[in-house]
Amino acid sequence: MSIFRKTNFDFIGIGDITNDAFIRVKEAEIISDSKSKKSKICLNFADKISYESVTIVKAVGNASNASVCAHRLGLSSSVVANVGDDENGKACVEILKKEGVDTSFIKIQKGRETNYNYLILYEEERTILSKHREYDYKLPNIGSPKFVYFSSLGENTLDYHNQVANYIEKHPEINFVFQPGTFQIRVGYEPLEKIYRLSKLFFCNKIEAKRILKTENDNIIDLLRMMRNAGPQVVVITDAVNGAYVYDGNEGWSIPMFPDPKSPVDRTGAGDAFSATFTSAIALGKTIPEALTWGPINSMSVVQYVGAQEGLLTRDKLEKYLAEAPEYYRPTKII
Repeated sequence: MSIFRKTNFDFIGIGDITNDAFIRVKEAEIISDSKSKKSKICLNFADKISYESVTIVKAVGNASNASVCAHRLGLSSSVVANVGDDENGKACVEILKKEGVDTSFIKIQKGRETNYNYLILYEEERTILSKHREYDYKLPNIGSPKFVYFSSLGENTLDYHNQVANYIEKHPEINFVFQPGTFQIRVGYEPLEKIYRLSKLFFCNKIEAKRILKTENDNIIDLLRMMRNAGPQVVVITDAVNGAYVYDGNEGWSIPMFPDPKSPVDRTGAGDAFSATFTSAIALGKTIPEALTWGPINSMSVVQYVGAQEGLLTRDKLEKYLAEAPEYYRPTKII
């Protein structure tokens, strides 16, 4: 691969890579809150719990999921991440290579373990037991890709966030995309204000938007406007079965969820699929309303499989779904 190719990708994901072990259980009790919403999964304490199956999915995580998604849709992609010098780390690199994702920016950390999560699957939902390993984070020279997709990292990475922000600030030609992960949402807006203000595309769900903005306001149009005032140029907020919404400062649109052909198997990665597909559509020259129709289709496909990557579609398959979409599946102007 030439130097030009390595530094001029269409799409580069930046974030942590992990391996997921999905443990499907049936012997569990679900507790609902006062609004009849499922809120807790309970297993008998100090008991032997039978499980139905275990599925191990490697080389996942928001950034790597997005890079795989982008490549399947026709973009050249790479990922900036860290792995340990263990077998799990080697597997992550090899799997991404097989997916056509460049791995030259993946740093192998000597003497460290690769991230590994355990997920309890009950019905179509998962409860994640996660652990981010501590690595020596250093942003390499990634050249001038068209899009940089920045997402989930562990704690103790604020300095790395600053490295990313400073790089993007020096390369304004890069379209910077931010899909915050758990730590990035928990740390709050102020420490990451520069990241938000550099974002040309921003993705989160409705619950996350309220946490970031520290508001109880449930009005989606208000949330879109408030989030855009926080810095991002184009804000996209998803709201589960209620669909997704986008606002660019002048106009806003909504789209319903794409109908599932059958009951979901696992909702892991649905948000990543939506965000990465929307971003890829923009990178491929689609308008915002057109990109909004692409995102939910890949989300629908991903939830039909265990794990975040198996169901990711090629462009041909996605466009086939779009061509056969029901009449009601179209963007609606809301602002």
